[in-house]
Amino acid sequence: MRERASGAHGGLFGGGSARHLLIAFGLLLGLTAAGTAGYVALTDMTPFEALYQTVTTLSTVGFMEVRPLGTAGRTFTMVLIAAGVGAALYAFGALAEFLVAGRIQEILGRRAIMQSIAALRDHVIVCGFGRLGRAVAEELARSGIPLVVIEEDQEVAARFEPGPHLMLVASAADDEALERAGVTRARAVVAATGSEAVNTFIGLAAREANPQIAIHARAETEAGVRRLRRAGATQVVSPYHLAGQRLAHAIVRPAVVDFMELATPGSGAEIDLEEVAIGAGSPLAGDRVATLGSEDLQLSVVAVRRGAGPLVLNPAGEVALEVGDRVVVVGDRRSVMRLAELAAPR
Repeated sequence: MRERASGAHGGLFGGGSARHLLIAFGLLLGLTAAGTAGYVALTDMTPFEALYQTVTTLSTVGFMEVRPLGTAGRTFTMVLIAAGVGAALYAFGALAEFLVAGRIQEILGRRAIMQSIAALRDHVIVCGFGRLGRAVAEELARSGIPLVVIEEDQEVAARFEPGPHLMLVASAADDEALERAGVTRARAVVAATGSEAVNTFIGLAAREANPQIAIHARAETEAGVRRLRRAGATQVVSPYHLAGQRLAHAIVRPAVVDFMELATPGSGAEIDLEEVAIGAGSPLAGDRVATLGSEDLQLSVVAVRRGAGPLVLNPAGEVALEVGDRVVVVGDRRSVMRLAELAAPR
């Protein structure tokens, strides 16, 4: 797993250990330069001989003197040995700290992610962080829906940007990975990997772990669509098929395509096509459909779904809304946001 939790660990961890390692390297380099200059000044050594004498002294190898040192040279050597041993001990300590800190950070990061995931409820699990998975994650994050991303490719995971969602570096085809992602508490799973076989397995594993979960899967072929539906997928999409349909509609029905782009939530336009659920205690429970299009809310009800029943298009104005109903509306953004606030559970 890869740490993407907010915050940082202080003390020795992170930048501190790297800074200590740089200080140790600087000390050794400085002592080498000082020793070389000292031997040149105190003896008749050449710069190369002085460098050789300094390296053998600092490393405590114990080779013979390059040239006779005399009292001043030997006194300087003793001081250099003492300083070199101290610097070497500091360097070894800094190196051990650097290596151990990385491991500790990994452990602490893993624990922080697992604690964050354990606190999630009604979240979404996105399996595969390719172009499709990334687009899904960005849209869900824009809507404020918590999610966990599962991606096994280390290179793809390395490009993962910290954000409102968490990432597990693991294979989504592993039952344990789905369990760690909180599949039993999740509202939906998105199987967006590039393999139909893996997506099918994800669908089967998710349905077995959580019979109520919604499963949205990617398919590349018609056969893949059939298999995923048989595996229990709630919705199966083929990106290439959808893209082809969109291009054809843009040619045959350009006004319809323009409207759909205009009504895409969060696209920057002033009109939204949105779905809201009537929560328990909402003041909208018991209201008629016709009252939603009042002067205060400039919107139209497109469809209503009650429970597991079919989607009723253009419902009659006399239909009374009930808790749990899902209402699809189109209208200006302010009205849609206000409706979502009124529909929220109390």
